[in-house]
Amino acid sequence: MAMYAPVCTISTLPASKPARGGPFSGVPAALNIPRAMRTLARFVVRPGHVFFPRTFCSAMGLYRQPNDYTCGPFALKHALIMLGRTVDEKEIARIAGTHWWAGTDEIKLGRAARRYDCELKFVRRKNALRARRELLLALKRGHPVILAVDNWDHWITVVGAERQKFVTIDSAAKPVVCVETWRGLKRRWVLREKDPDDPAQEVTTFDLHPVVPRFRVRSKARFTLKAARYLRRPENREFATHWDEYFDDLAAICRPRTPLSARVFPLGELLRRHGAMITSAVCARHGGLAPARAEKMLRNLRFVADTYDFVVRTDDEKRAIVAIATILTLWASRKFGTTPIYGA
Repeated sequence: MAMYAPVCTISTLPASKPARGGPFSGVPAALNIPRAMRTLARFVVRPGHVFFPRTFCSAMGLYRQPNDYTCGPFALKHALIMLGRTVDEKEIARIAGTHWWAGTDEIKLGRAARRYDCELKFVRRKNALRARRELLLALKRGHPVILAVDNWDHWITVVGAERQKFVTIDSAAKPVVCVETWRGLKRRWVLREKDPDDPAQEVTTFDLHPVVPRFRVRSKARFTLKAARYLRRPENREFATHWDEYFDDLAAICRPRTPLSARVFPLGELLRRHGAMITSAVCARHGGLAPARAEKMLRNLRFVADTYDFVVRTDDEKRAIVAIATILTLWASRKFGTTPIYGA
């Protein structure tokens, strides 16, 4: 049988996602307030750090695919996000050579994965229990796994397993972060075909593609069931859409925890100590920002930091406070506008 080329066949997909930034989309990053906010935070946290912002604002968070044939690039993008790399699915589609009439097969996905210094492995099992064992082994090694499901018509990414359940990211689902039982995942994953040697018999096939990085992973995400259920809430849909922005900002403020980390503490501890001060200071100078909204932004930052196990050095505590306050202030100004300040 010919090698498969999964293409989504979901018929009820939304219209194309609008470009992030509204009237600022397509504007150079130096003039784009969200990107300028990110740049400023970097200079505050690391003096002398040279940062070259992207020329155009592009979306790289966790959201649904805009059409029925880009599930492959989205699946690889989600795998790279788990390995601490934010990549535009449009760029993945360009590298892979995704086509609207054929989608993306595993050979094209492998070519794109190599461009991002990863290897797309191929494992095939005929038995469901052995396939499950291979899937759990890859996840235990910290490798997100891309699966061909729905009779090889669609790609999804498995990013975690806990208590007999699996955390998956499915770009055709709503919301895209899903929690599946083994029975439900197996039903979607299995391909049933007639045995060519005995048409009366049926052959089952389970293919999986672990994404193995060839680089040293510094920021690896850990998606627990609790985290997945949190992201599935309707009020967190916008948060998930801008996941890459939170990650990039925190990567400049914090650093990944390592076995040699010393004199560090979690971002949550910093927010416990100073979160009320940051919130009250920003809200006092911005009348349109309610404390509850500011606290929600801080919870989002903490959630992403906990997912990647980001920590703050003790020596960088004051810089981190300034950076977070700057991010919150500029977000509020962009979200709610500002009144004239000092005559400007």
